[in-house]
Amino acid sequence: MTAAHSSSRPGSAPAYIDTSKASIARVYDTALGGKDNYPADREVVERLRQVAPEIGQFTMDHRAFLVRAVRFLAGEAGIDQFLDCGSGLPTAENTHQAAQRLNPEARVVYVDNDPTVVAHGRALLEENDQTFFAPADLTEPRQVLDDPVVTRNLDFTRPIALLQLGTLHHYDESGPLSCVEIMKQYIDALPSGSYVALSHFFDPQDEDSELARRMENVFLHSPLGSGTFRTKDQILAMMPGLDLVDPGLTLCVQWWPDGPQLRPLVAAQRCLVGVVGRKP
Repeated sequence: MTAAHSSSRPGSAPAYIDTSKASIARVYDTALGGKDNYPADREVVERLRQVAPEIGQFTMDHRAFLVRAVRFLAGEAGIDQFLDCGSGLPTAENTHQAAQRLNPEARVVYVDNDPTVVAHGRALLEENDQTFFAPADLTEPRQVLDDPVVTRNLDFTRPIALLQLGTLHHYDESGPLSCVEIMKQYIDALPSGSYVALSHFFDPQDEDSELARRMENVFLHSPLGSGTFRTKDQILAMMPGLDLVDPGLTLCVQWWPDGPQLRPLVAAQRCLVGVVGRKP
């Protein structure tokens, strides 16, 4: 995908983008080695590296989980409609690419209200006629579900895959809805046979909890200001009424990996989980 701008060029940021504040999408872009980021974003990643030097692996595990989950949904599960909330900045393998490689007719609606992502989303529309973008707030389900881009391009009488990947751990529940309530509204709107994929920062409540808390402290007290590590029960509560696909809630790196695990996991990899569920 063509970048809307590159931060490597001085003064390249559009006027409506506040580069003094870190952006969730740009922090992920930084950790993945991208170029669409600014000093505030890089500061967050550098602080994280001080407590978890393997933060790059942590981020790559998350992206790899997205790709494997989408491959499962578009292939084995036969899903051809995707609602990707908090889609972030384009990277090496995106939802529409993973899905359309298996089903060229798969439709993907990306949702994000980050100004940097919106700029990329508009460029995306020019490149793929089965991919759409809605500049909505994922923490307001009715706003997303009623968005004309969503209602026009997704058929809610047929199964849909809802992706909430790396999103809700950046929601501090200071709004009118809790994470559980947000997810319930989305799930209630999905037809039978739909799937939900969720990933989240994880407090394993064991010897790795100390690292989870230190990483959380960096996130919360950095220019980003968000990033909550929740427990297994807290995360599973966000999947109400769904039948979990085997192996259930597990470390992202261990959800249907592409091959055998040849190296021991590092601590940060044990602080990120993913899960896929089907609505009966």
